[in-house]
Amino acid sequence: MALKATALMLVASCFLLGADDKESARLKESYDVLKEVVASPDKGIPSNLLNNAECVVVFPSVKKAAFLVGGSFGRGVMSCRSGDDFRGAWSAPAMYALEGASFGLQVGGEATDFVLLIMNEKGANSVLTSKVKMGADAAIAAGPVGRTASAETDAVMKAEILSWSRSRGVFGGVSLTGSTLRSDDDANKNVYGKKMNAKDIVKSTTVQPTADGKPFVDLLQTTSPKEVPTTGESERIAK
Repeated sequence: MALKATALMLVASCFLLGADDKESARLKESYDVLKEVVASPDKGIPSNLLNNAECVVVFPSVKKAAFLVGGSFGRGVMSCRSGDDFRGAWSAPAMYALEGASFGLQVGGEATDFVLLIMNEKGANSVLTSKVKMGADAAIAAGPVGRTASAETDAVMKAEILSWSRSRGVFGGVSLTGSTLRSDDDANKNVYGKKMNAKDIVKSTTVQPTADGKPFVDLLQTTSPKEVPTTGESERIAK
């Protein structure tokens, strides 16, 4: 009986180690994607959009070959600006899942990275409090690409979420309408050691990034330390 119990404990320990390894890899890969995106503003996300974003979500290495029949699934991380009004420092990363999208830009088994910017407080609160169907619960649009890309189109200005994809080194805006975004609570538990949802992590003043998550947060803090209001918002604040 004691031998059986010991064996069960060893199996459980191996399972937990495997889960931790997966989350560590997810955090590191998300950092790598974000680093490459912000390092090339001429070909990536316009810096003014990142400066206006409330939250950033990265889904690294989503593979078509790994999709379930009739659906699709990606795992990534999200960090938001802290504070009730999303104007503070970037939060510890929360684990997120992306489900149900028909990622049309993928080719064969090629890995595709996805980056989403949550552009306003309404969108951020929606993503943090429930499972969100993009295009129905939150307005989403394909994000413009490059430093000189126009970020003033109606679709961009009205969108709560902007989305991009990168496959085979090519980075471009992509619509994820119809897909859902939700907190990956099991993964959050593996990372932080207790049951937590995304809102618990992002809104907390005590939850700190793990060693694997810190580079992701530090990169955001270095690249976009403060939210920069749009022209219209600046004029409203001044009044």
